[in-house]
Amino acid sequence: MKSYHDIKNFSDWSKTEKDQYSIKVIKGLVMDATRKANSGHPGGTMSCADFSYILYHDYLNFDPMNHEWFNRDRFVLSGGHMSMLQYSLLLLIGWLGMDDIKSFRQLHSRTPGHPEVEIPGVECTTGPLGQGFAMGVGMAHAEAYLHNLFRSLAEEAGQFVDHYTYVLASDGDLQEPVTLGSASLAGHLGLSKLVVFYDANEAQISGHTNRSDSTNYGIVFEGFNWHVQEINGHDHDQIRTAIEKAQGDNRPSIIIGNTIMAKGTATMEKDHNTHGAPLPQEEIDASKEKLGLPSEPFYCPTEIIDHFRQRFSMLSETAKAWETKQNILSEIEEVSSLISLCINDEIPNTIYPSFVSGESLATRKAFGATLDQFSKTLPNLIGGSADLEPSNYTGNFAKSYSDFTADNHSGRNIPFGVREFPMAAMMNGMALHGGIIPFGGTFLVFADYERPALRLAAIQHVRVIHEFTHDSFFVGEDGPTHQPVEHAMALRTIPEFYVFRPGDAKETTVCFEKALQLKDAPSALLLTRQGVPVSEKSWDEIKAGVDKGGYIYQDCKKQPELVFIATGSELSLAFDTAERMSDKHIRIVSLPCWELFMEQSLDYRNDVIPPRGCMKISMEAGVTLGWERFVGPAGLSIGLDHYGASAPNKDLAEEFGFTPEKVEARIRTHLKKLL
Repeated sequence: MKSYHDIKNFSDWSKTEKDQYSIKVIKGLVMDATRKANSGHPGGTMSCADFSYILYHDYLNFDPMNHEWFNRDRFVLSGGHMSMLQYSLLLLIGWLGMDDIKSFRQLHSRTPGHPEVEIPGVECTTGPLGQGFAMGVGMAHAEAYLHNLFRSLAEEAGQFVDHYTYVLASDGDLQEPVTLGSASLAGHLGLSKLVVFYDANEAQISGHTNRSDSTNYGIVFEGFNWHVQEINGHDHDQIRTAIEKAQGDNRPSIIIGNTIMAKGTATMEKDHNTHGAPLPQEEIDASKEKLGLPSEPFYCPTEIIDHFRQRFSMLSETAKAWETKQNILSEIEEVSSLISLCINDEIPNTIYPSFVSGESLATRKAFGATLDQFSKTLPNLIGGSADLEPSNYTGNFAKSYSDFTADNHSGRNIPFGVREFPMAAMMNGMALHGGIIPFGGTFLVFADYERPALRLAAIQHVRVIHEFTHDSFFVGEDGPTHQPVEHAMALRTIPEFYVFRPGDAKETTVCFEKALQLKDAPSALLLTRQGVPVSEKSWDEIKAGVDKGGYIYQDCKKQPELVFIATGSELSLAFDTAERMSDKHIRIVSLPCWELFMEQSLDYRNDVIPPRGCMKISMEAGVTLGWERFVGPAGLSIGLDHYGASAPNKDLAEEFGFTPEKVEARIRTHLKKLL
């Protein structure tokens, strides 16, 4: 066995010996970093080191000088707790330094406990198990769609986006239902450039996997229409053969690698306790001796780095050739326009649909009309609905642009099926891949199913657009299970997530446009099932207001006594109530996006909603918690702090007090109490 004593003769070693020792060095770094941090997950990291090293060293395409090169292969570490493995590989590439490795899991380091997308070479933020897998599916979908989109303009342009997405998944990843939901869809859609390595080490934090799982994942994935291989996950020849077979199949591929937890340790192989805790120093010392490593911490000789970088000149030439091809393709007008849109993210001016002022129109219908209009100039705007096309009004989009299928990767509509969480996680992967603006539709009440992915979208600052229709008890007969009450406010609690609840068709269009412009943030549009009157205001007035998140929708001639603050369908309720209270000086404020409004200057916010001298009344068909920030201690919040009921929406409006007459009565009663 080769050891550090022989490193001076490294050039004489066989390739196998060099690769094996390189992996041992990585394992040493993993043990040292987790021990120094007194925190981390060495066991799984050591079990999948063979596959990851072989993939990076021999197969993964990237530009060593530019980690953001667009046509790079994507690598997703879905089991994000194994982060030290990826950090060690990024160290060998040169995108991280040894000081980064030594500061593993420390404040402000570039090596946090789980991989974060801001780190060079990390494609997505992972850790919540299963989501990395689903984001990998989204990335593979984006690659397939863009490949066909470019190829449709010029055959040679098909090579412009032509790469693989590799996912490293753990036992815990496959136990999360979001993985199986996205895997089912990946197989159905024929995402052939998706390759997953399942590190089946049969151990997790609470014990061995057979305590909780006896699933035959090979059979499951065959049923999902995946290409399935099962190998010894430590045998390098088997790993290489499996990768090459996966690359050549027309289905997504999963390589089930049977591995040993904490492979290479002196006495703790297969021990589930190595999953989530550093190894004892005595075990590290004994393991290093077994592996042929010196006792010194953070050992990484230049010979190992040089060996790892053998392909770098070839990889750089590939990236340069791609850049040359981009320059040539840019001479083709249509391709140049697509490069500008997809690669440079230069969004053209959008054209608004036509609405009739005063007409009653549900904002979900307005979204559908806007989607139809915007999609004409944005061929990279793709998405679909979680089996709710007629309800979300994405059906015309699907009819116009067809479904993305295994036989038609040019389809822009994604038939997600009843898979809300996988849909949202896949959308994150699409956006992270780049070149795509993804949207997804479902009912607002099902935002709860998506929430982990919504949160991860905000953490990663990705532009994804969620359409949530049926936004209140006005859903009606479907009853309380389908009537969102707390959901709008729950979404507003997600930091850096923009929640739009437009008051009419025109506001809906402008909110959609604003969501497109938020290139570094996710957003949600909360839309009505019932009709609301189309505003008579000009597009310019509404755009100026929506851009600031809130604006004076209707003002009074004198200093306002009352300020009605409303969102969504309650904007027209505020207007109708104000007409009944002609004895009062009333200002109506439309507040379609709290997040944008709170980004404005204090002077602007105080101009719109005066801090004193008037009583503020909020109106929103949801919980009132949170509205106190705008109405103050003496204000009144009209909302719904209980669940709904099954009945026609007009009966519910009467029952819950959402009519102009009943709102007026509540306001006047509140005024009397104050006086």
